[in-house]
Amino acid sequence: MGKSTDMARAKARRLKGMKKESDGIALGDERMKAEGRQEQEAARREEERVRALRGASGH
Repeated sequence: MGKSTDMARAKARRLKGMKKESDGIALGDERMKAEGRQEQEAARREEERVRALRGASGH
């Protein structure tokens, strides 16, 4: 897949994690909040990886 597709997918995963964290806060569910934070962090790492690949390819 292309780098822009990978970046869009990572951003979508980060938003999904943000929603899960928000839902956890609203419901008072600590497990859901933690899962949302973990998903956001994994997506941020993926975004950084894609950015690094973009930089290495000269784009």
